[in-house]
Amino acid sequence: MQVIIGAVVVAVAWALTGKALVAWSAAYGALVGVLPAALAAKGTARWAAPGFPPGAALAGFLLWEAVKLILAVGMLMAAPKILGVPSWPALLIGLVLTIKVYWVGLLLAQSMRSRQGQAQRAKTNGC
Repeated sequence: MQVIIGAVVVAVAWALTGKALVAWSAAYGALVGVLPAALAAKGTARWAAPGFPPGAALAGFLLWEAVKLILAVGMLMAAPKILGVPSWPALLIGLVLTIKVYWVGLLLAQSMRSRQGQAQRAKTNGC
């Protein structure tokens, strides 16, 4: 969901301004939102496996959240070196929208699970 919104933000930035720099800045902002989150999710999943003690799982979660934060800040600091003079408004809009759409994805996943559960109960007559 985050990647889709990132692509939409880039397309809208390109369509509204017609400037490649604005589109690249929006894309980089979306990447700052997606890449650290994907890395943290992969790392956290390993720590949350069944059989891990809850304290270790919490430590793993906090570790990967720190990694996510450090990577995101580092990517933001590297933006001028990578993009030249980025369009900061486009970059930040890409970042914020990509981060905020995470909750929409969670709600959609929960809604889909709920519908699947209802369909399963209807198929088995509640038994």
